[in-house]
Formats: sequence, structure tokens, C-alpha cells
Amino acid sequence: MTNAPPVGRRTAARYLRELIARQGPYRRRWEQYVVRSRSSEINQLAVAEVLARHLWSHPRVAGDADALPRQLKDTVARALSGTLLSRPTLALFIDAFGIFGADADQLWRLWEGSGRISVFSGPRAVGAKTEEELRAALGPRRHQTLSLHDHVYIGSDGRVARTRTLQVIEAIADGLESIPYLYDTSALTLEVGQGCGDISGELYQISAGIYATTIPLARALSAGETSSIEYVTTYRYPGNLDDPHEREFRRGVMRRLENFEMRVEFHPDMLPAQVWWAVWDGVEGALVEREPVTLGGQHEVQRYLRSVEKTVVGFCWSWQPGGRR
Repeated sequence: MTNAPPVGRRTAARYLRELIARQGPYRRRWEQYVVRSRSSEINQLAVAEVLARHLWSHPRVAGDADALPRQLKDTVARALSGTLLSRPTLALFIDAFGIFGADADQLWRLWEGSGRISVFSGPRAVGAKTEEELRAALGPRRHQTLSLHDHVYIGSDGRVARTRTLQVIEAIADGLESIPYLYDTSALTLEVGQGCGDISGELYQISAGIYATTIPLARALSAGETSSIEYVTTYRYPGNLDDPHEREFRRGVMRRLENFEMRVEFHPDMLPAQVWWAVWDGVEGALVEREPVTLGGQHEVQRYLRSVEKTVVGFCWSWQPGGRR
């Protein structure tokens, strides 16, 4: 395989850095070797310790079995900064940290320079723009959503891991080439699927609490034409499970939306004590009503609404004592 474009390596390095920095099994691998923790930053010598210990048991070339952490510190620094992240180095990180499944697949696709994945980093934000302010920031409305399905996955650490969104849109103006994508955090990875083109834009902040980018369409639509699109959002901000915002998933709807479905699936090792379907008084408003719901056979809850308008709805939950099942 030919070498990946530099932008692919830098993006893969950024995602790798996010994976081992956030709370979870990857971070715990290197934290156990930190003698004195002074900050939440990644300790590169501790990361090098993880790599060295893996090489002791699984040497790749002569001398690996005698590798010392301090000898690998420069390798770690270059890899995490994106200065030099070679294929063998990325493979070493994946093996040493036990990175598997979707995380490993995303790392390789990023390294190979996929234009369908974009990694955005930044602090989680709070707050919201009014509908009028959003309209001013985004320009005239050029499409409407005919149906929207959010499939949300809660990880074994109890945090929202990713959301797979299926959306059917209709152009209400000729030459629709992209749609806006809005979120209240810039610490995320967006991967586009069917109906979408390669991501080329950057995430930008349009208020203290709202970030935006655009999702290109696979083809331009004329007024009245429809298209089904799919995209996956992976979240990477740290959180406190005692924070109520870490125990909910919501969708704000400014205009009327037909055929809305939300499904939240919990990891079998981290099942909630109780789940409620809920309505909030706006993005920053209080919880105004809720009703208990029961987990299904796949540890999921689901709600379908024929129509929803100018409200914030979703699920919230509480955890079992001690967290894990």
C-alpha cells in the first residue's frame, strides 16, 4: 500500500490521542504506570511503558524484547503529535492498548486518508442560539427533513459513545449540495455514509454553545428531490457520570418534523436502573415531564413520534448502585 497522505496521518494521530486521553480502558492502561500525576494530560513516558511491555511479550524484530520505555518516548511523542505515525507504529499502539472494533477500524481509515471521516476537537460547550440567530448564521433554509432516526449507543463506561443517524431530506431550493450539521460540542468524530460526499469543511463555532459544519451530498438536488443520508457521530469529551447531562440523550426540533424515531441501546455491562422518556423546556430549560419505559431484549429503549415540533425530547436514565451490572 502506498504511504498515507500527511493529512491522514495527522488526523489518525489526533484520534489516537483522543482515544487514550479520555476516561476508559485505554487510558487506564497507561495511568497505572504514572508515578505522580500532576494533570489530566497524557503522560508520554507511561504510554511508552505500555508499548515497551507489549514488545517484551510480543517482539517484532530483534531487540524488541529488551526495549526500554525511555527509548520509545520519542516514538510516542512523534506519533501523538502526527509528526511521524508510520503503519508499524500505529499497529503497535493498537495491539499494545487493545484497541479493537470500531475504534481500530476508524484509526486505519483515518490513517489511509479517508475523506469520509473528520475528527473535531475542542471543549464541550453549553448554551444555545435562538431560532432567529441560527437562521442568520446558517443562511436561508434550503431543505426540509422528511424523517429522522437516531440510534444511540451507550458504552461500557456509561457514556454516550456514538449515534448513527438516518435522515431523509427534501430540497426546497434548486442546487442543494450540502446540509448543515449542528452540535453542542466540538469534541467529536463525524463519519458520513450513504448519500453523502467527502467531508471538506471544518467545524466552526457559531455561538458560545453551538458548533457547525456542513455535510456534502453525494449529488446536488433540485427542488422537490429527496435523498436518504447516513452519518455516525462519535463523542470524545470527558464527563462525570454524576452529571445529569451525562445520563441523557436529547434531540431539539425547531421546526415541525414528521416520522421521528430515537433508539438508545445500553452496553450489557452497564445497564441502567431506570429509563424515562422525557420532554425539556428548550435546550437550556428544565425537565418538564417524563414517563418510565422498559428495556427491550437488546437492552434498548425506543420511541417513535409521527410528528414533533418546537421542543426538546429524548431519554434520560439513572444507574444501578455501583454502576456496572
